[in-house]
Amino acid sequence: MNWFLRLMIIGCLCWNISPLSAAGPDSVELKASRDKAINFLKNSQNEDGTWTFSEAAGISALVTSALIESGVPVTDPTVDKALKKLVSFCQEDGRICSARSQHSGYETAVALMALQDANQSGKYTPQIKKAEQFLRNLQFDESKDIKPSDLEYGGAGYGPDGGRPDLSNTVFMIEALKAAGAKADDPDIQKALTFVSRCQNLESEFNTSPAAAKVNDGGFYYNVSAGGASPSGKNQDGGLRSYGSMTYAGLKSMIYAGLTPKDPRVKAALDWIQKNYTVENNPGMGDNGLYYYYQLFAKALDTADLKQVKDSKGQEHDWRKELANHLFKIQEENGSWVNSKSNRWFEGDPNLVTAYTLLALKNCEPTPAAD
Repeated sequence: MNWFLRLMIIGCLCWNISPLSAAGPDSVELKASRDKAINFLKNSQNEDGTWTFSEAAGISALVTSALIESGVPVTDPTVDKALKKLVSFCQEDGRICSARSQHSGYETAVALMALQDANQSGKYTPQIKKAEQFLRNLQFDESKDIKPSDLEYGGAGYGPDGGRPDLSNTVFMIEALKAAGAKADDPDIQKALTFVSRCQNLESEFNTSPAAAKVNDGGFYYNVSAGGASPSGKNQDGGLRSYGSMTYAGLKSMIYAGLTPKDPRVKAALDWIQKNYTVENNPGMGDNGLYYYYQLFAKALDTADLKQVKDSKGQEHDWRKELANHLFKIQEENGSWVNSKSNRWFEGDPNLVTAYTLLALKNCEPTPAAD
């Protein structure tokens, strides 16, 4: 039993969140659903090894990770072709994307993770190391004359050509650095934690931003800098509303940065999750970004070693089983998933959405009861 689970057991009475026994989904149903999805993705791959369109390095990287993490071997012809294409996207400065990409930070982060998933023999170590350095160079910090007191500090954006940081890109950077071997005390991950903390609706010594106290519910939103932004909108006094996908992303990132359940930021995030627990929608966003939410929901709760979540009404939820069963129910006949209610953030693309779902199901695998 690791440190996070031990502390969760100590703290669960305070949080009304339980880490105790959970069965997860039926393993036969899980395999059948995965097999159908894998077959769909194998059949939808382009001849050049990509998915959706030939310059979509990010989508192709997510699909590649989803296949490998779902048990497809790297020697499988589909995966092998995809990996060769990802390597062909590698640029001299370390980015992994089309030369015309305007999302080089995000695409490089997910491509790094796909190559790391396939790197059992060290074959992709050179590309991974160069991509890691590219991502580190994206960070808004002293190297760009950004001070720790500036709201942009520690964040990452879509690319190296100006712009502004946001929580989604920062979360991808943190996870990619972790995949490349960075530890919780890595200086760049600690800088990123500064930005992550400021995107939380929680006034504290870690967040004295103008928006910190206006909502103060412990959830997270998209961006604290450049005047702030939340696709969930603002309240009457200009507070940036929290929403599901960014709150789970924030929780996951804080754990990666070494925070424990004793930290008030973690406790506040888990309190928000307790009050807004659902597998039916992306809280605060409805059907928008729904499958991105599912992937973050599952990854964050798995990273936190939570077996069950007790909601604000006191009901215990075996979240792995509930999410997986919901996903089994809405899977298309051809094995894919697609967001039929909202195309926002490209969720009308079944390749992207099926990748998100397979990654979510990886974190829904049945687990034994806690000791």
